[in-house]
Amino acid sequence: MRKYIFVSGGVCSSLGKGVAASSLGALLEGRGLSVCMVKCDPYLNVDAGTMSPYQHGEVFVTDDGAETDLDLGNYERFTHSPLSKANSITTGQIYESVIRKEREGRYLGRCVQVIPHITDEIKERILAAASPETDVTIVEIGGTVGDIESIPFLEAARQLITESGRGNALSVHLTLIPEVAGGELKTKPTQHSVKSMQEQGIQPDILVCRAPVMLEEDTRRKISLFTNVDPDAVFVSYDVNTTVYEIPLIFYKQKLDQVVLKKLGVESRHADLRPWKIMMEKFAARHGSVRVGIVGKYMDLHDSYKSVYEALFHAGLETGTIVELCKIDSSRLEESEKPEEILGNIDGILIPGGFGQRGTKGMLIAAAWAREHKIAYLGICLGMQIMVIEWARNVLGWNDADSTEFNHETTHPVISLLEDQVNIKDYGGTMRLGQSESCAKTGTHIFTAYKKSNIHERHRHRYEFSNQYRDAMAESGLNIAALTPAGDLVEAAEWPDHPWAVGVQFHPEFKSKPTEAAPLFRDFIAAVRSQSGGAG
Repeated sequence: MRKYIFVSGGVCSSLGKGVAASSLGALLEGRGLSVCMVKCDPYLNVDAGTMSPYQHGEVFVTDDGAETDLDLGNYERFTHSPLSKANSITTGQIYESVIRKEREGRYLGRCVQVIPHITDEIKERILAAASPETDVTIVEIGGTVGDIESIPFLEAARQLITESGRGNALSVHLTLIPEVAGGELKTKPTQHSVKSMQEQGIQPDILVCRAPVMLEEDTRRKISLFTNVDPDAVFVSYDVNTTVYEIPLIFYKQKLDQVVLKKLGVESRHADLRPWKIMMEKFAARHGSVRVGIVGKYMDLHDSYKSVYEALFHAGLETGTIVELCKIDSSRLEESEKPEEILGNIDGILIPGGFGQRGTKGMLIAAAWAREHKIAYLGICLGMQIMVIEWARNVLGWNDADSTEFNHETTHPVISLLEDQVNIKDYGGTMRLGQSESCAKTGTHIFTAYKKSNIHERHRHRYEFSNQYRDAMAESGLNIAALTPAGDLVEAAEWPDHPWAVGVQFHPEFKSKPTEAAPLFRDFIAAVRSQSGGAG
């Protein structure tokens, strides 16, 4: 029978449920099990696509074009769980489906209620997410216990645990052990959090305590006594001064995977954590550092460019380089009369994706600086479009060249709306989304990075390089480095006579892993290091 693990959180948000769930998935895969990761988000949005990065962080995109919570990025970086729209469940999706069924008369005139109709819909989606070959489905429930919007998901989890049987479904609860003045660790918040879970009808089988340090054995026994959790099932996720990718190894040392397998009645298999151990060896072996300037418009929240930052870290592991992130709000460049004061000590420049006109002038200044000073440059989505606009203005002399997203009146719309986007009024899930194929030209940096012509990466955008300017751009020297298979859309561009400068319309950061860096990020950091000498 298929096994289920429900991961919930208490006390406060942002404790690291996503990392804990992902690390558990990595451990079970190391035991030879097939894992399916599912995220239940209690917000009423149908998906994360229309949310502001300031509010919710980045939007992670799956191969099939689902716009999801950034926790799915953690799942993909830590595990091999195939992710799709089915792996992201939101309250908005649930209510939308139930109301549609009610309108169609599929409830046969019955009063439609949260229980059983909403909870049944949640359960059906959780059960349908995994393939027949899946051994364990790990379901992360967003929010914290006690949040009114999370109650239907917790009730659905309670029902599935009861229906599956205790040996086939587990509750893993993540709580906070805060440190107060004098360095004393307090267990009372954890006790109250577990009590709230019990009030929902769920007795946690395993506790993961988020703490600043490893807990003493006496403290863990105290927690066990007051929560009805076995002493050997109280684990600690303590602060690390290395990287979150060490968490699977930390849990392994505490035997989390062994306890989970025992409680699920699964025969313990040989643990193969070599990829994670090798990754940590690479982390320790890094030497020399580079400063990469990320020039964007959502710099106040680290999670706004989560996958980009992680991909840069992965590239550092691959190239043995310490990558220092220099977050530059593009608006600062617009306000500065001396861009060299901001960009002068930067070894490489990356402009990530984004929407809207705000801050684009500063991005153009950064792109011009990279081109003129021969600094390694990587432009992603909007970053590629900025690269093209800068070339049109400063090389071709088209001073008003722009994107129609920013200026409808421009006489040189070098970036324009995709034809199938012209009459779109509903902005949710309507862009060019998900994985598609690009064909790189031989002799280009992008071909060198991927070592092949056919590339499969994920997209999320409405605007494209305008084909009416393709010939003029190419004749002026801009290298059209990749096209769609039919040759109808430009997918990548590179500056000529430059050590390394690549702009891509897709998002290579989404597929990067700590055990396998994204090719473009790897080569970008290698180029940055080569140019700078990799000095500290």
